[in-house]
Amino acid sequence: MEYRFVGRTGLKVSELCLGAMTFGREANEQTSFEIMNMFADAGGNFIDTADVYSQGGSETVVGKWLAGKKREDWVIATKVRFPMGGINGTGLSRKHILDGIDQSLRRLGVDYVDLYQVHCWDRFTPLEETLSALNQLVVSGKVRYLGVSNFKAYQIQKAVNISQSRGWESFVCLQPLYNLLDRYLEWELLEVCQAEGIGIIPWSPLRGGWLTGRYQRGMAVPADDSRVAKATREGWSESWDRYDQERTWSVLDILMATAKETGKTPAQVALNWVKDRPGVTAPIIGARTIEQAQGNLGSVGWSLTVEQRTRLDEVSHLPGPYPHDFIGNARR
Repeated sequence: MEYRFVGRTGLKVSELCLGAMTFGREANEQTSFEIMNMFADAGGNFIDTADVYSQGGSETVVGKWLAGKKREDWVIATKVRFPMGGINGTGLSRKHILDGIDQSLRRLGVDYVDLYQVHCWDRFTPLEETLSALNQLVVSGKVRYLGVSNFKAYQIQKAVNISQSRGWESFVCLQPLYNLLDRYLEWELLEVCQAEGIGIIPWSPLRGGWLTGRYQRGMAVPADDSRVAKATREGWSESWDRYDQERTWSVLDILMATAKETGKTPAQVALNWVKDRPGVTAPIIGARTIEQAQGNLGSVGWSLTVEQRTRLDEVSHLPGPYPHDFIGNARR
């Protein structure tokens, strides 16, 4: 496992980040421990969780495992924003943020978290209130670095500008949706991150299983036991209806062909592609089983050829809407 700096900071993390969303839910405690042990043995040092994952269950599992480890060797990231119970137990108010970090620290069994991320935009709380509270956490020593997830480009830029003008700690990391099927990041978010020195740790780099090789052209419906089938029933964003289209099947055709050429799995190819995209620090890999984790770890230690990467780039290219297309076509 190689290591990269997070944005313009001096913080080094492994080129893959282990996502803990399944811990305490699809993966029981024992399986979660085995997955984290495997990640550690591979050289990983970066684990991402959130208070809302299993309503604190994921943080608790990570904390129990971390108790037997040397704390300073690990970069632990968690998030705050979504409902955790109580009238003020949601959003990005000062109260929820200050309460949220204390509860996360207790579940994780640590004195500080390395990366504290706001999980989504909160339209009800003034941005200055949120940023002031986050800065307070860094000053207090409870948090080392600040991150953001699921913000629009202008919202990130506004937050950075406010923090810099007030002398507050600013966001150093963005956690966005990014994979071969979802390249919206490249329209505006990527430019903001590169301009402001913000690292990128993509979530859902395999898009809920779409890029694992389980889905191929000609299929009419997903298997009943698949995440995509559940997403379709629950109305999640990786649903069958959203991706059952020609662009998806064209991307998967090239992905399968590239996997055959390289002797790797489609998932490993998809992860390798996103891992080495401009601006990316570390994609977040998740797993329900030991086998899935082992397979995902096989995405590092090798490289796609220029020709293979170009084919994947071209087939997955996502033209932007106006004014992105207009600006892109303005040659002079």
